[in-house]
Amino acid sequence: MDDQNKNLILATALSFLVILTWFILFPPEEPVPTSLPDAIVAADPSGLATPDAVGPATATGDIAVVPEAAPEAARLPIMTSHLTGSISLQGGRIDDLSLATYRETLDPTSDLVRLLSPVGQEFAYYTLYGWAPGAGVDPESVPGPNTVWQLESGETLTASTPVNLVWDNGAGLVFRRSISVDEDFMFSVQQSVENNSTTPVTLAPYGLIARHGRPDSTTFFILHEGVVRRTDGELQEIDYKGLPKMDADPRGLGLSDTLEATQDGWIGFTDKYWMTTLIPEQGTSFRSIARYNEASNIFQTETVFPAQVVAAGATVTANSQLFAGAKEWETIRGYQDDGQIAGFLDSIDWGWFFFLTKPIFWLLHFLHGFLGNMGWSIILLTLCIKAILLPLAYKSYVSMAKMKELQPEMEKLKEAAGDDRQKMQQGMMKLYKDNKVNPASGCLPILLQIPIFFSLYKVIFVTIELRHAPWLGWIRDLSAPDPSSILNLFGLLPYATPDQGSIFFIFSLGVLPILLGISMWMQQKLNPAPTDPTQQMIFAWMPWIFMFMLGSFASGLVLYWIANNTITFTQQYLIMRSHGHRPDVFGNILSSFKRKKPEAVAANKSSKPTKSPGGK
Repeated sequence: MDDQNKNLILATALSFLVILTWFILFPPEEPVPTSLPDAIVAADPSGLATPDAVGPATATGDIAVVPEAAPEAARLPIMTSHLTGSISLQGGRIDDLSLATYRETLDPTSDLVRLLSPVGQEFAYYTLYGWAPGAGVDPESVPGPNTVWQLESGETLTASTPVNLVWDNGAGLVFRRSISVDEDFMFSVQQSVENNSTTPVTLAPYGLIARHGRPDSTTFFILHEGVVRRTDGELQEIDYKGLPKMDADPRGLGLSDTLEATQDGWIGFTDKYWMTTLIPEQGTSFRSIARYNEASNIFQTETVFPAQVVAAGATVTANSQLFAGAKEWETIRGYQDDGQIAGFLDSIDWGWFFFLTKPIFWLLHFLHGFLGNMGWSIILLTLCIKAILLPLAYKSYVSMAKMKELQPEMEKLKEAAGDDRQKMQQGMMKLYKDNKVNPASGCLPILLQIPIFFSLYKVIFVTIELRHAPWLGWIRDLSAPDPSSILNLFGLLPYATPDQGSIFFIFSLGVLPILLGISMWMQQKLNPAPTDPTQQMIFAWMPWIFMFMLGSFASGLVLYWIANNTITFTQQYLIMRSHGHRPDVFGNILSSFKRKKPEAVAANKSSKPTKSPGGK
């Protein structure tokens, strides 16, 4: 077996091994069932008691657990072009929010994507704001999560009309909260306290996001879901599995991880396509806290500002923002650039190859703006990537063409060397050196394709811009597998096919996976089949193995692979023609269907050198 074939088989085996390991070691996990917890338990790490709990009325040390309110308080509607829901006057909670421009399925009558849900519903998910009382301040004198606020002005929260809440503790402290929202997904929350008493009080403003139980989400090693935060330029991700592994709070407040932010930062929960993030006013210091309470199975993120002394007759305010919506690249980039939220674009999970995924997505987004169709944009993106790699590919194909020109001389070397492998190796190296051929250069484009492949897969899998994005005909969602199936003749037969979650879905090949296998098979036919039986078997099975393995991948990724194979075939064919070698594609296809005659096989075996009885 010559070095060219060895390198090609090695690169193929490595690619096959990567994808096979992907399927075996990192299959999508079933969502973990969780019972509905009955409490939120939290505390300010500075030692200030924080009233952010809903559950049985108990209090232990610094933990404040507030009883649930029996009646449901009044609600204020939220109505914008992108959001719909309501704010509960009980605690002033933003706990009912749906995304007006996103639905659960392709069906236009399906439910809107529900982001936030109130306590009492499965997987409750909501935000709270408040003031933690300092030393000497009665916790009952500050509003808690069950305090019923009064509406001071505004009836419906829209992009042009904020709502203002007020609560008077009856002892000289008047708390106000102003909530506004823009046309996209950003809330602005201004909290203030007016001290009309004769004595100063110490209070610390805070905000928190709580999730009851682990959400029903897609668990895949390529995707991060859980806590995402930035603290003074450092990005940190903690998945849901990692939260229960945090250090125990010394005061028995569950498990927590606290970072000090002095300049900028944000913290929240990120899902595959959606995100809820607390964003304190940039340039202010705060404590960024990720917390998990094992007893109640509640995940929580918090931002706690330093305690402030509110002098008699004075008013203190605290400003922050809340992002609650879809992780749209252009929208989040606008908040980072125009809204001056440092590093906010990193809230999108770009992965290890961020230096590739970011420019790839930027180019894809640009092409989509030009073409208006993500499918054609992926094809044009593939063409751009192949154009960038063309100089390297050209050298590779030229090297392969030269290797074929040297094939007769290599056969002579094999006959002359016989079983002397060292002599054979030395002769081949001299032959390569004299003809300025690098046998390893043919593998480099294949190896470069691997990080590009994973980067593009990351872009297609994670970014919301491909969710429910159509291409043409039956491909209505490029982020999902091809829905057609050979099992019912692509819809001609009235039979149901296996669901995507079924192990038998791998046999439900659609049009795109079949085209993928054909494109790989055609690419092989640029060269005659190798004479070695082992190589023949590998080459014969490889396209169809990849067809089944990649058949359940996102349609956008399969489309990229088909386009890549087609462009590679064209490039290689033209380069080989330019070097005087005309590939007999049709002849190679016909020869692959012909069965080798037994006498030819026997002749091939008898032509191999054999050792004499004396070993000479």
